[in-house]
Formats: sequence, C-alpha cells, structure tokens
Amino acid sequence: MAIGVHTLEGSQGTGDAVRLVLMHDAEGKALVLVPWWGLLDLSSIWKETGRQLQPVRAEDAERFFGQQALQQQDGLRKLLSLPLLLDRSLLAASELHLYEPHSGREFLVPVRWLEEGGTAVHKLALTRDDIEAGQPAGDDRTVIYRAVEKFTAMRIRQRLEDTLGLPSFSPTTQKMIMMRCDPDAGVDGLVPVVRVDPSLSAQVMSWAGSSYYAVPGKVHSLEDAIIRVLGFDLVINLALGIAMGKTLALPEDTPRGGTGYWQQAVYCATLAERLSRRMPVVDRPRPGFAYLAGLLHNFGYLVMAQLFPPHFSLLSRYLEANPHFPQEYVEKQVLNVTREQVGCWLLESWALPVEVCVAVRRQNEPDYHDEHWRYAALVALSSCLLRQQGLSDGPIAPPSGGLLDSLGLTVEQAEAAMAEVLERRSGLDELTRLIERSRRG
Repeated sequence: MAIGVHTLEGSQGTGDAVRLVLMHDAEGKALVLVPWWGLLDLSSIWKETGRQLQPVRAEDAERFFGQQALQQQDGLRKLLSLPLLLDRSLLAASELHLYEPHSGREFLVPVRWLEEGGTAVHKLALTRDDIEAGQPAGDDRTVIYRAVEKFTAMRIRQRLEDTLGLPSFSPTTQKMIMMRCDPDAGVDGLVPVVRVDPSLSAQVMSWAGSSYYAVPGKVHSLEDAIIRVLGFDLVINLALGIAMGKTLALPEDTPRGGTGYWQQAVYCATLAERLSRRMPVVDRPRPGFAYLAGLLHNFGYLVMAQLFPPHFSLLSRYLEANPHFPQEYVEKQVLNVTREQVGCWLLESWALPVEVCVAVRRQNEPDYHDEHWRYAALVALSSCLLRQQGLSDGPIAPPSGGLLDSLGLTVEQAEAAMAEVLERRSGLDELTRLIERSRRG
C-alpha cells in the first residue's frame, strides 16, 4: 500500500476534472467536490460545516465507488443525495466531469442535479499559488524558525539545534557514513569500526546467525559474520539504517495505507544506486553517495514529527485527503515548511556530505542545477519509479523524458534497474524487517 494516486494529463488535469472525495464522521458520510488542480482544505470543511469530517481509507473509497449500482442513473442520483459540499469555483459549469481517483470511476453529472439536494457551496480548494502566498519569506533556517514559532506559540531565542534537543551522530556512525561514501572502502576497514561498538557487533552476529541466511555451520567471529555471511554492503547499509533510525522515533499517527518509512528508504536507496551505475561514466555520481541520498531522502519526515507533534496528525489527514497533490505543497499549507527543508537542515548540522544534503533538499526541484544536482535527480527518478510500483507515497506519474535525458538514461535502462530491485524484493523486505527489529530491540 502507498499514499498516492495517478495524476491526470491533458485538459482533465488542467481544469476540467472534478475530484470526488468521500468523507465521514460520527454523523455519517458526505461527498466533497473540488477541482482536480486544488488542494482540499480540511480546515475550511471543519469551519463551514461544524463537523470533523475525515477522508475514508483508500480501500474503502475503492469499494464504495466500485458498486454496480453507480453504473445506473438512479444509483448515481442516490449517491448525490448524500450531504454534498461543492467548491464555489465549480458553479459556472453546466456539467461536471467527476473523477474518483482510488477506484478510477468517472461520472458526468449535470450541475442542476446538485442544486436539487442540500448542496453547500464554499471555498474548499487551494491552488499552489494560494499556498505559496502564505509561506514565510527567507532562507530555510528562517522558514523553520517561523514555522516552529507558529506552532509552539513561543519565541526561539537560541540556536534551533539546542532548543529542539535533537541528538547527534556517534563517532561510529560518522565513520560508517564516510565509509559508505568511499568507493575504495572494504571489509578490512569495516571490521574494526564495528568491533568497537558492542551493540552493533551483537546485531551483526545476530543477523549472520538468523534463519534467513541459513549459513552452514556456526558463525564463530565478527570477521566470519561479515566476510562469509553478510558482506560489506549489507552490513554497512544495515548499520547506517539502524543508526539513523535510532536518532529520531517513527511517528505514530501516520497516513493510513501509507508505505512504511523504512521500506521507502531501503527501496529508494537501492534503486538510486542501481540507476547511478547505468549512467554514462563521464557523468556518473558516486554510487555510495547515491545510496545514502536515497536512504535519507525522506528523513525530514521524522524531523517534522518531532518538531510539530501536536500537528502531525493533522498533516496525516491532509495527505490522506489529497493523494493527488505534491506532498511538499500539503506540508507548506499545514506547517509552512517541508520535510525537504527540515531534513536538509538537520543533515547539514550533522556535517553529512554536501552531495547528500543537496539530494535531500532539491529532490522536488527539476530545474535546480549545481555541481551536485544529479544526486537530487536520481532520488527524484527513484521515487517516481517506486510510486508506480506502490512502494513509495506521493502522486503517481511516469518519469519525464527530460529527467531521464538529463541523467543520460533511457526508459529501458530505468525499467531494467527497477526490475533488478523487484527481483531482490524478498531480500530488501528482510533488510527492512531487520532494521525495524533492531530499532525496537
């Protein structure tokens, strides 16, 4: 499962299509009609109706709109007899092209049908320009300050790092980060780093002895576990995943039906590295940096959960209600800051490689170019391909030809890299489970 639906192209995507949203609360169901181009503003619904309506789960919407009765006019009119909320921008049309993205069902409805019932008309949709107009001005640090001030009702007078009390990386983690980015690093350098960390050493021995690897004979030493059983790449990736995960807790009230945080991280890291190895040699980024950028591409999500704990549930509801909308705009509307901004800020404060920080910060900016832009483009392409497979959250659309061309990749090469990742799915899922179990342990 993942949060995200296919985008609409052509005239539907630019203004004609109307999104049909099924919502509910203790009083029952309601339908909301908003233009496809708009973000559904939940606060407007709550204010105008006095009801705490929430979007239904994706699978419930698919089941509800998949009913055979809706293929008949009587069934459709019965559907529209539910309490109906209409964005005022739709009143000028004589006929509405309704589209429910989870089920893919489409309906043509005369506006007069809506006028026959108890339709309430309000301003419910926000454009990207509306959202941008409400954003604080300044660089990322200033934006983060103002966002935190807004939601904590306090003036922050000291460095943000001290105010939030966010932890720093251990020396062991810092060494592993540099090793992961070093193309010449190998087992000989990794074993001493792991050995000085008793907790990590115990984890490595536990992984090597797990039934998943089914290694003949006993694992007698740390060297044996790394060299004979697990290998450099698996150990360094697992260790980094656990170290990153222990710095900040996973949020509890996440969007329902969303992809797990560590599943997205592991798959994006693996695919970004595979794609980088298919790029032309002259422009090829370092695969280790590509992997680390993919692993941390969504790290700001964890930071936001710690920065804005009372408001993270609200963000989750907005993401559920707007699966077609770019997530960064949803976050701007709800929190005035994006996961890319706060994630990059924290990674920079931890002195991670600039290539990784640029990838995290600029992954949603296709026109951004500096000497490290290819890492951001690799993360963007990886996320796009994974969304098509239901392995990452966000709107689903094919990768643009411009993105592929800029990286020197063909559609066939991108599909081949994705196929390689899917072939390794059982191993990647096991890697995800190992990271999650290690965090809990």
